[in-house]
Amino acid sequence: MNPRARDTTQQGLFTNERELLEGKPLREERAQVLRVLAAALEAVEPARLLGRAVRVEGKGRGERLIVGGRVYDLTRYERVIVVGGGKASAAMARALEELLGDRIAAGLVNTKYGYTAGTRSIKVREAGHPLPDESGLAGAREIERLLADATEDDLVICLLSGGGSALLPAPAPGITLEEKSQLTELLLRAGATIEEINTVRKHLSTLKGGQLARLAHPAEVITLILSDVVGDPLDVIASGPTVPDPTTFEDAYGILRRYGLWEKAPEAVREHISRGRAGVLPETPKEGDPCFARVHNFIIGGNRLAVEAALEEARKLGFNTLLLTAFLQGEAREAGRLFGAIAKEVLRSGNPAPRPAMVIAGGETTVTVRGQGKGGRNQELALSAAIEIAGLDRVVIASLATDGTDGPTEAAGGLVDGHTSGRAKQQGLEPREYLDANDSYSLLRRTGDLLITGPTNTNVNDLVLAAIF
Repeated sequence: MNPRARDTTQQGLFTNERELLEGKPLREERAQVLRVLAAALEAVEPARLLGRAVRVEGKGRGERLIVGGRVYDLTRYERVIVVGGGKASAAMARALEELLGDRIAAGLVNTKYGYTAGTRSIKVREAGHPLPDESGLAGAREIERLLADATEDDLVICLLSGGGSALLPAPAPGITLEEKSQLTELLLRAGATIEEINTVRKHLSTLKGGQLARLAHPAEVITLILSDVVGDPLDVIASGPTVPDPTTFEDAYGILRRYGLWEKAPEAVREHISRGRAGVLPETPKEGDPCFARVHNFIIGGNRLAVEAALEEARKLGFNTLLLTAFLQGEAREAGRLFGAIAKEVLRSGNPAPRPAMVIAGGETTVTVRGQGKGGRNQELALSAAIEIAGLDRVVIASLATDGTDGPTEAAGGLVDGHTSGRAKQQGLEPREYLDANDSYSLLRRTGDLLITGPTNTNVNDLVLAAIF
């Protein structure tokens, strides 16, 4: 039984849609999965989320900004300054300009190359991600200058989204951008979680871990946040520039030790962390610090919104839906095996949902890189799932990075079915060898199973869907 037919894709979202569908078994079934993914991405479009969370009321002396139920009298501020960083920050900046117009005195946000949007008063600087570059550094220093003379009569609006940590690189004195970038790459390749990576970054920075709030003090600060971290912990998203930091130099040291990276870290990094552990350098600001007295943080969207939109669209298409979790973490290949095993169980017993079923999860997995291949966590998850469901005729599994970039590739993830492994073997490719080499991109490109969207201008973690027909 198939879900009832309807127009199945959002035109233009998947740039390689023809390759994903034409000439493939399960063409209509794959198209329905694309439709669900498109609905999820549409639900977390930054302008939509910001417009829902923020509004301006009144005119003249009664003009008010309302955010999350909190009211700000715009007439009492001499200046409105906008700063921020992340893959969605440019789109958020444009939406904020639509609300505030010429009330904005100055502003700058850093975003990833290609993730830009047309703005007027807020400058958008494109920069490197996941590894920071000189453009990001220049933007971060300009943000520091914008905030350096902020007074209690100013309103600072900070726009943060996933990617903000790498896109706001402001190394602590004595540490170069190259050294910080080198350490970030070591942590990524070791399979460190985003929480662990950001704990280290906070203690090598002048903006992260509450230090932007310290710099903006005594101004009023509103931070609008699009979360890309499982569970939405404020101190982890973009490394928490405007929230108290519960982590310490000792924590950063422990993480580097745990992954065997302490001796591999640049000497300047080891010296800085050692001085922090010894109390020679000040810690990042903690709960109760006066710099947070006029700071208000608002999460305007996250992964759960995308998950809920996917569930709703799947139901409209006629699927029996199941939310597996919005806290998916762990090794990508193990998550792929899990989704394959669930698909087998649905086919065998109708559990945990009867066919046609769609099992959905949100979160962010990791990859411990051991091979020399090319890929990302979503592609690796998809390839692992393809191996698990090889030969099954009524299963389609997709794993998507909502920002449109999965690892160091132009792909957003993978869309596989029970025939993917067979297509690979017909070309003389052995899927398990590619998985062992962390080379999911190369195999999925050859089988025509990459998901490619280009920049989505949003970022709320990953989505994984298993459709069983």
